Amino acid sequence: MPKLDAHHEAVKNALITDGWTITDDPFTIDFENATLFADLAAERTIAAQKENEQIAVEIKMFGSKSAYDDLEKAFGQYQVYRAFLRQIEPTREIFLAVSTEKYEKILTHTSVKFLVT
Repeated sequence: MPKLDAHHEAVKNALITDGWTITDDPFTIDFENATLFADLAAERTIAAQKENEQIAVEIKMFGSKSAYDDLEKAFGQYQVYRAFLRQIEPTREIFLAVSTEKYEKILTHTSVKFLVT
């Protein structure tokens, strides 16, 4: 089982407050011979469409000495999860959760915006 990030409960509570139901904690992604774990999975009903919106969330701290080392790992993990989910659950979206501080410090750089847009 993966180790929980320090912000795990805060992200989980924010999703619940926003109307999401946590369905998996952690969320297992089984594809071919690989078993991976995203931190959370959640769903909520879209009232007008009477359908469920489903997401997976990977939570990252960006706590090492090199923000770009953390970014490489997080972005690579995100891409792998997204590729696998497109095959096994194509309607489930994957999100990367980071603190506001790390978002503003790292993810607002022009070079990083290029990657995530």
